Amino acid sequence: MISPPAFLGLTYNPFSKQGASTKDCFQSRDFKEMTGALGHLVKARGIGVFTSPPGNGKTFIIRAFAQGLNKNLYNMSYICLATVSIAEFYKQLCSVLGIPAKGGKPGMFKAIQEQIWYLYKEKGAPLILVVDEAQYLNTAILNDLKMLMNYEYDSLNCFTLVLCGESYLNSTLRKPVHEALRQRVTVHYEFQGLSDEEVPQYVRHKIRCAGGSEQIIDEAAMSALNSMSQHNPRVIDNIMSDAMMIAMQQDKHTIDAGVIMAATNNQSF
Repeated sequence: MISPPAFLGLTYNPFSKQGASTKDCFQSRDFKEMTGALGHLVKARGIGVFTSPPGNGKTFIIRAFAQGLNKNLYNMSYICLATVSIAEFYKQLCSVLGIPAKGGKPGMFKAIQEQIWYLYKEKGAPLILVVDEAQYLNTAILNDLKMLMNYEYDSLNCFTLVLCGESYLNSTLRKPVHEALRQRVTVHYEFQGLSDEEVPQYVRHKIRCAGGSEQIIDEAAMSALNSMSQHNPRVIDNIMSDAMMIAMQQDKHTIDAGVIMAATNNQSF
């Protein structure tokens, strides 16, 4: 049975998460700003804070940036917070750093400190630690991250800490208890989302990457998509994936505004 993307002349669904390739990424304003900020951050070493509503592509940009890093000069580790337990956080951090998670919190903290120092001083490839979903970080973990940043020399940052999360991470960091950590923030970027001009550019770029014709979606449909998507890439992807299915069911080789409206209604549950 023919798939919806094939029905519309595409080699794959460019709007699915599985179809996302960093080499074919759309270089939006947010992509360029965050990539540039990360490049500055890893050289300066310090803390970078990147915030946005869900679905704006922070994690994808991190992945694209990581693929361009020289692995001989930097050691990048990624944690996605699935828990706010400090014990689980330490176990995750030990795991990504390749060290045993033993000795309780004091033992793990010391081992993490030593590994960070080793990567910086001995190996010459300082750690870049990315903490995704950082809005879940509690005060205890944030205080420990501050202490890790203070290791050996108060004025010397041995590693780079990248905090990615939803916008209320900013409110957490503004609390007086986190003043010392906030003072170490070198880069802070709040995502803007796709602009009115970028939404159709984003959609057409993805269609081209899948070998399709830009004519598979008409201008009225593109206008409707711009209005309904909140300029959010994930919302656009979900609507377009549904729209391809609906177009095939209706035997339409061009996605029109009616198809986009039907796909949008499917997302409203």
